[in-house]
Amino acid sequence: MPSAIIDIRRSYTQDEELCLLDIVHGCIVEAFRVSPVHRNLTLNVHAPHRLQGRTDCPAPEYVTNISIFVLPGRSLAAKRRLYRLLVSRLETLGIPPACVLVRLHELPPENFAVRGGQAICDIELGYPVDV
Repeated sequence: MPSAIIDIRRSYTQDEELCLLDIVHGCIVEAFRVSPVHRNLTLNVHAPHRLQGRTDCPAPEYVTNISIFVLPGRSLAAKRRLYRLLVSRLETLGIPPACVLVRLHELPPENFAVRGGQAICDIELGYPVDV
């Protein structure tokens, strides 16, 4: 059950924010082949002085940091697919590729709890993580 936190420094309309969340979720679903039901995203909008990015970002107001928390097991090819999908689809919102930072955090299954506090290592997920 991947989870994502998106940090931005630009105000978007509510529809644009929902689109941003949908893009990130859709990329995770496609790249890692998880069920679309497994949706857990947070969008944090920061005042510009509280989120600084790369100095070579051509449009600093579009700095976008995405942290994704997953179970270990995805192949390098699947991770690369995720990164490419994110950058290309975020570009449809005007976010330049150089302004996107993706951090993938792989946590062991005993460090995730779902379904009423059960450790993921104790349940059947219903999807593979070795894609």
